[in-house]
Amino acid sequence: MTTRWIRGAAVAVAMAGGAAACSAPGGGSGGPGGSGNGASVVIGVASEPDTLSPLLGYGKDGNSKIFDGLLARDQDLKLAPALAKALPEVGDGGLTYTYTLREGVEFSDGKPLTSADVVFTYRTILDGKTNNTARSELDAIEEVRADGDGKVVFTLKYPYAPFAGRTVLPVVPEHAAGGQDPNTGSFNTEPIGTGPYVLSAWSKGEKLTFKANPRYWGGAPAVRTVTMAVIGDDDVRATRLRSGDLDGAVLPPNLAAPFAKDGDKKTYHAKSYDFRTVTLPTAGKVTGDRAIRQALDAAVDREAMVDKILDGAGRPAYGPLPVDDLWFARGIERPRDLAKAQRILERAGWKTGAGGIRAKDGLRAAFTLLFPSGDKVRQDHALAFASDAKKAGIDVTAESAPWEVIQPRMKDDAVLAGGGSTGDPDFGLYTLLHSSLAGNGYNNMGRYDSPVVDKALDTGRRGQDETTRKTAYDTLQRELVKNPGSTFLTHIDHVYVLADRWTGPTTQLEPHEHGFASGPWWNLEDWRPKP
Repeated sequence: MTTRWIRGAAVAVAMAGGAAACSAPGGGSGGPGGSGNGASVVIGVASEPDTLSPLLGYGKDGNSKIFDGLLARDQDLKLAPALAKALPEVGDGGLTYTYTLREGVEFSDGKPLTSADVVFTYRTILDGKTNNTARSELDAIEEVRADGDGKVVFTLKYPYAPFAGRTVLPVVPEHAAGGQDPNTGSFNTEPIGTGPYVLSAWSKGEKLTFKANPRYWGGAPAVRTVTMAVIGDDDVRATRLRSGDLDGAVLPPNLAAPFAKDGDKKTYHAKSYDFRTVTLPTAGKVTGDRAIRQALDAAVDREAMVDKILDGAGRPAYGPLPVDDLWFARGIERPRDLAKAQRILERAGWKTGAGGIRAKDGLRAAFTLLFPSGDKVRQDHALAFASDAKKAGIDVTAESAPWEVIQPRMKDDAVLAGGGSTGDPDFGLYTLLHSSLAGNGYNNMGRYDSPVVDKALDTGRRGQDETTRKTAYDTLQRELVKNPGSTFLTHIDHVYVLADRWTGPTTQLEPHEHGFASGPWWNLEDWRPKP
């Protein structure tokens, strides 16, 4: 994830659905679920991580099946002890956090967990030589040190209200990862952790197979084998689920709907912070004009996108935070107003020209909008956005491309992007919008630069009381209405379909990254086969 802004728990790669579509992920296990007793499960996901190393960002928001953090989040997203035996002791006015480790925890190779492993993990991530683009999320840490084998003490530069939520970050063993380059070492594809599952095989672009960890401190899982089949194309994923090749899958709402009539399967809906937005690069000749960005914000029909693209499984997005979030700035909701969009463009000198497309000083109001291949939901958003824009006199050409093609072009071209993080506004907004991270991997893709927003982000990050922070994030959201760097479209409910053969599956309120470690399999280690 880098920051997880675009794709998976580490920055996920674009998938070619063809290779995955023609190979059965069960690997000779007799089909989904093996013998049908629920001891194994095959799940279809849209993407895979580039790496399985937390040092490079994998699993940094929790729910990794290979690793554990000091803390974890329960079904209601409340923090709970994991590798730590209790929540941290906070002292020195919020500047120190002390964690006492759970006793008897072993890594999957049998070596014991110690405080040195925790220190190694955080120090490596904070090292500027490590290619972890989410490093800024740990900016508050001044020092991390061991206090004997059983305690870890974090000293902060400034009181950081949501710091405990950052310690869901997975801990890696120093004895396995410490003797190699964190950017290129074998640990990236041969991980060792304390989690409920162990990676047993990884065929890039096709599938990852996990086996239950008999040394797991929480007890060996009843589901003994898990296969994540990597299928980038939504339609292919639905087809393979229907054919019985998969036990479960993440699907767009319209493709999940037919499964509601299947008595052998159960559909799960998860509310999320996951938004779809169109980045409008400030370096673009057309998108760099604030009037164009303001007009697009007024011209889009968000309600229609929720109804027609998401089949009602979502909410209009008026900014990066969903309307039902406690931090949402009340009053910024705004309906589609095509007349307003046209007035904005007229005042800014964009006059109607040939074919109804506006122009200014010989420059047509036209640009390209990229969306990832195989992602039907983003494709439909891109086409709807282009249609709405044309009614205002702006010509948007939607173009499908793999992420490898999109990445070098996103500085200049618009992208149908996604993002959103749970836990605290700082967790998603800072990397999304702060000018210091412009062009840093997938952070701040459009290179948005607003002193007002930067100040609000810094205040929200360093604020010591909720009122100060709430005011800062209100200011930020209202500034994004005045000076948008993106056109936020929808917040999406995540929809999953799963064979009804287990007790225990539930869902959480989810971030943008989902499917691989989220969804009803976020607590896979707690599942039990139905009798």
